[in-house]
Amino acid sequence: MKVLVVGGAGYIGSHMVKLLASNGHSVVTFDDLSSGRRSAVTAGEFVEGTLADRRAVEALMATGFDAVMHFASFIEVGESVRAPSKYYRNNVANTLNLLDAMVEFGVENFIFSSTAAVYGAPQSSPIDETHPTVPVNPYGRTKWMVEQILEDYEAAYGLKSIRLRYFNAAGADPEGRIGECHDPESHLIPLVLRAASGRRERIDVYGDDYDTPDGTCIRDYVHVMDLCEAHLLAIQHLAMTGEGGAFNLGNGNGYSVREVLETAAEVTGMDIPVAYGPRRPGDPARLVADATRARDVLGWSPRYGDLATIVAHAWQWERTLAAAA
Repeated sequence: MKVLVVGGAGYIGSHMVKLLASNGHSVVTFDDLSSGRRSAVTAGEFVEGTLADRRAVEALMATGFDAVMHFASFIEVGESVRAPSKYYRNNVANTLNLLDAMVEFGVENFIFSSTAAVYGAPQSSPIDETHPTVPVNPYGRTKWMVEQILEDYEAAYGLKSIRLRYFNAAGADPEGRIGECHDPESHLIPLVLRAASGRRERIDVYGDDYDTPDGTCIRDYVHVMDLCEAHLLAIQHLAMTGEGGAFNLGNGNGYSVREVLETAAEVTGMDIPVAYGPRRPGDPARLVADATRARDVLGWSPRYGDLATIVAHAWQWERTLAAAA
């Protein structure tokens, strides 16, 4: 298949480009490099551009694609609260430019990078796709808006889509060529590993009095390559059956902040300085996925489900970044 990967120079998108190419697909990356890196695109054609430029999007779509994968969203919850206009403009309005171009040029298969943030505050755990969708911040609302738009576009225009709701993406390319490189970084595992490598003074833990076994928050960490494998299965499922829908992507195993710290210390052999502080507003005690539907419908089975492997791959990448710093 010929696949357009929007945001293919970013963290998950770059791993997706690598996996698509290794499976024999023709890949084109479209990215404005506002947060992605050109060096992270290891295969296929690269086109620099922004979804805000409708003419550029239409010109690209006119070259013909079998499917589109969309990773080009802003993802910082706190920033979305401070600057909602930025998030609605990029995550919703710019996505409409992409969808309209797909409709115009007859591209019918769309894989959307969504998020567990569409569920809002968890009412049960683990969370399956029947959980109420009540996002509590602009980031989650932008993703939920696009999911609803996609349902309307399928009904009106025949655009078929699969919405993949990530829990906590983590890890790095097992071959060590690419990995997570956000600026600023806000994800726990890379921050912990920066503290281990000396690129960060310490790791701050927000709250150790939650109703969990060790008092710290529990999250579901899913390896970035397992996420990409789910996208590959999703695109095959759409092409073969034409059946879309929403799917959770997570391991179903929750790990606490303390467990992440302990695992990182074991993997790296380093002492990791930690400072404990009060809870942050809005942080739920537990976020764990029920990904049964992805397993049953898409045939998805994570290869890197254990935390030690996820941390080991991320540590390999962190050492590469530290050496280059």
